[in-house]
Amino acid sequence: MSGMVTIREASMTTGVSAKMIRHYESIGLIAAPKRTENKYRHYGERDLHELAFIKRARDLGFPIEDIRHLLALWRDRSRSSAEVKAIALKHIAALEEKAASLQAMSRTLKHLAAHCHGDGRPDCPILDALEAMG
Repeated sequence: MSGMVTIREASMTTGVSAKMIRHYESIGLIAAPKRTENKYRHYGERDLHELAFIKRARDLGFPIEDIRHLLALWRDRSRSSAEVKAIALKHIAALEEKAASLQAMSRTLKHLAAHCHGDGRPDCPILDALEAMG
């Protein structure tokens, strides 16, 4: 099994935890690895490249189904880059929407915190606003 590494070594090399590697295998994101006679998983160079690809895509916040699609496109050397770009643009829009939502939440909390005395008094605009939201 020259060039093959254990799940521990694959994890150390790619930065993907052994638990996540097993999860990606269980959901079919990566192929089941070769197993030795003692049933240990062993990963080859291609497996390591795929795990690193998945890690980078996860670091960019891509959801699993997008990663599944991106992996399929990456594996298909005759693909069109237009499909890849469409997935990226859709993800950018989702990230920007999420960022705007987080900014709005931050502004609301800053406003509430600015109006809270933060002293020994029991009245608190932050708690009042949370109560009113429910």
